[in-house]
Amino acid sequence: MASLPQYRPKKLSLGPLEAEILDIIWDLKVATVKNVHEQILKDPDRELAYTSVTTVLQRLTSKGWLKCSKKGKAFSWQPLISREQAQVLRSYEQLNGFLAVSNPDVVAAFADSLDTASLEQIEAIASRLNNIRRQREEQS
Repeated sequence: MASLPQYRPKKLSLGPLEAEILDIIWDLKVATVKNVHEQILKDPDRELAYTSVTTVLQRLTSKGWLKCSKKGKAFSWQPLISREQAQVLRSYEQLNGFLAVSNPDVVAAFADSLDTASLEQIEAIASRLNNIRRQREEQS
């Protein structure tokens, strides 16, 4: 089970192009502006300026998603968290946002409207939580 990562980007929200470029970086592990630009332009219907890629990479770095390294004259970027860790953080934020409603009636109405597959997922989550709590108590 994936746990909440200790490191988290300064800003979790990403625009569509930021998310696309971050996906490319995750796939490549380490990339230059040229690598990312070439990946995007593999789609013949796509146009994007090289400088726009640079701007987005810098923005992702300032948001805390990427780390920039310089070797000689070349800059390269790599992710500070994995795709899975990002998914965990986003899920955590969404769940907290939902629970922040603080109205048990709203939460209960939502839960009541779930289909069978969703209910099975909730039961599986509850079971995992119980196991984690039990393990914690045994370690104490």
